[in-house]
Amino acid sequence: MRRICFVLFVAIVPMTSSVPATETPEQILAKAKSVLAQLDGEIKLPGLSQPVEVLRDRWGVPHIYAQNQRDLFFAQGVVAAQDRLFQLDLWRRVAIGETAEIFGEEAIAADRFAKLMLYRGNMQPEWQSYSPDTQEIATAFTAGINAYIDSLGERLPIEFQLAGYRPQKWRPEDILGRMSGVIMVANWQREVSRARLVATVGAEKARQIAPTDPPREFGPAAGFDLSCVTTDVLGGYIAATRVLKFTPSTTESNNWVVDGTLSASGKPLLASDPHRSIVLPSLRYLVHLHAPGWNVIGSGEPALPGIALGHNEKIAWGFTIVGTDQSDLFVEETNPADPRQYKVNGKWEPMRIVQDTLKVKGRKEPLPVELRFTRHGPVVHQDESKHVAIALKWIGSEPGGAAYLGALAVARAQNKEQFLTAIDACKVPSENFVYADVDGNIGWVAAAETPIRKGHDGLLPVPGGSSDYEWQGFRSVSELPQKFNPPEHWIATANSKILPPGYPHEIAYEWAAPHRYQRIRERLTAQPKFTLADFQSIQHESTSLPGKALGAILKNVEVPAELAPLRKLLTEWDGVLAVDSQAGPLYAAWLQELMKAAYADRMPADARTERGDLRSISTLLAQLEMPSSAWFGANPVQARDELIRSTLTAATTRVRKLLGDDPAQWRWGKLHTAWLEHPLASLSPDHAAAFNLGPVPRAGDSHTPLNTRHDDNFRQVHGAAYRQVLDLADWDRGLATSTPGQSGQPGSPHYGDLLPLWAEGKYFPLAFSRAKVEEVTFHRLRLLPR
Repeated sequence: MRRICFVLFVAIVPMTSSVPATETPEQILAKAKSVLAQLDGEIKLPGLSQPVEVLRDRWGVPHIYAQNQRDLFFAQGVVAAQDRLFQLDLWRRVAIGETAEIFGEEAIAADRFAKLMLYRGNMQPEWQSYSPDTQEIATAFTAGINAYIDSLGERLPIEFQLAGYRPQKWRPEDILGRMSGVIMVANWQREVSRARLVATVGAEKARQIAPTDPPREFGPAAGFDLSCVTTDVLGGYIAATRVLKFTPSTTESNNWVVDGTLSASGKPLLASDPHRSIVLPSLRYLVHLHAPGWNVIGSGEPALPGIALGHNEKIAWGFTIVGTDQSDLFVEETNPADPRQYKVNGKWEPMRIVQDTLKVKGRKEPLPVELRFTRHGPVVHQDESKHVAIALKWIGSEPGGAAYLGALAVARAQNKEQFLTAIDACKVPSENFVYADVDGNIGWVAAAETPIRKGHDGLLPVPGGSSDYEWQGFRSVSELPQKFNPPEHWIATANSKILPPGYPHEIAYEWAAPHRYQRIRERLTAQPKFTLADFQSIQHESTSLPGKALGAILKNVEVPAELAPLRKLLTEWDGVLAVDSQAGPLYAAWLQELMKAAYADRMPADARTERGDLRSISTLLAQLEMPSSAWFGANPVQARDELIRSTLTAATTRVRKLLGDDPAQWRWGKLHTAWLEHPLASLSPDHAAAFNLGPVPRAGDSHTPLNTRHDDNFRQVHGAAYRQVLDLADWDRGLATSTPGQSGQPGSPHYGDLLPLWAEGKYFPLAFSRAKVEEVTFHRLRLLPR
């Protein structure tokens, strides 16, 4: 099963003093409901200067109306804590390295890594990097969280009662943690994998097995031995993510925009569906913020103020990950006589040493930890016996390196010029922003703090002892890939390479497979006008272009008689991975078997792990379509055909075990499902029955625009928890979908109410005008000064 970080949902060990052994699921939920947040009436809180209205609509989305900015973000902190306090507490702990306080010894390595990643520079440029008033906003937001914690007294949400601890107070700087960013900036993990590949098979063979785009004659620096770079480098990162569900290093998302010439309304239409882990509670949280200077609605993360994507009164935006290379590994030579010294231009220099402590459950005294840094960044691995330290140079060490906080600037942009200025605050992660405004403009910018490298391409670790490989600053916004109002009248991104022809700068050599983008392009060029209904259809498009390609390849391969009916099933399949697709299970199993077998003897195991996986479906399909001797030896067609037969046989055996011997009964939705597990479900089967949601059958896979990435057991682990489709002719026409619900509190009416809509591909209104909000208001709460 894949594992991913910063979802922050862990398997919490039962605490005997907190978990009654005889409670039924009904009793557990009754107890949870007895401490639900108050969503109606009035709450008096210290810290507010004026009353604030919170109108939650029937889908649980809070519309917050305040009379000044500070009260607005104070209220957002209160509202987020009402719905997601347990999640917020875990996220804060993971972000700043305080999980050992509740999980004990097993979390020490994770906390140490989180502390290594923290920003340790000058705080003034750090706060200013996002927006000039970010510190003020963060102070108000965290004060709201703290005020809500104080208001609870002993009436804690059920999660804290079961886990046996209290939520901690927030500091404004807690929102600046770097753990979410280091997960999204994953190039350094592939550097480790590529180093292992080169060290195992040599640079020339490595370039054939794992080519880059554009092709790059990558190889180790002159005289540099890559064998010192092993997967031990990832030890701290793995410790920090091992209890959290993890997706592959490329995070997939889709977005697109058309201008008014392609829109039935005559104004731009914009769609965005960022893809992350499918978890409970969701890592997405919808909110509408209204105050002087603010009128913005959309989705963000519950532990951050503002929203990440959505719209205000003038502009709309969405994003996908670009994949800009924002990290490098530097291999430092350390002094045999003093491992705290490393060589810089022929001389020993002292590392920067930070002494810190960890509170560890079960220990009476805080545990001292020593954090080491070179001029390149935190030392993520050191082998004192081999006199080697490996430092991570990455954007998170720079001011403005906290993920998604730059959206505080974007949310207030009113036109293209202000949008481009605001984009400069969006440094981490790298994002394909699509843009539209009420004046009819559309656009795209690959926004990121983009390093300018000297002497290397960022594909492999480099020696740190000289100054030959230092970064030479960062690209300005004007130098980033972008386009506005193109002659095609549409723009789409899906993590794949869409650099403009002739773009002169190097930003990355690794991209997501192109199939989602290609299918979106097919849909956007297939008709003259589009509506929001069309955009919803495209977001749920489940045609697999790799499935169609494999069917075409299979037509020309002879198979044994017993496989002939299954060959016919795949070759006559239209490639649509609907829940009732009969061919879907066989295709999915076959693709897994192909990927495993094709790379088993070509790539070392430590170069095809989930953290830095170099395997590529694009490379595999290219070799299956036109087998080469470099891959398949002296008789490439014969070897290719044997690979196809053996893997199809293995896939058939698997599917028969899972779904029975009769292919007429096979259905993709029987095999491919989404389960949502609460972090406390591990306490007992009764807690699992009370808290978990699902399963629901799912269409698509990771290569369809409806990205429903699954693990080896075909369970969906990744995809779009949030979707938006917007018509700039009327903001109240906007639609959204999310899962499983706005509240993370078991027993809340908004805990799982959005799951059925999401499972059926249905949307709810993203109400924006006050009149529309009033129409759909379900809960009415007033926050009052005390």
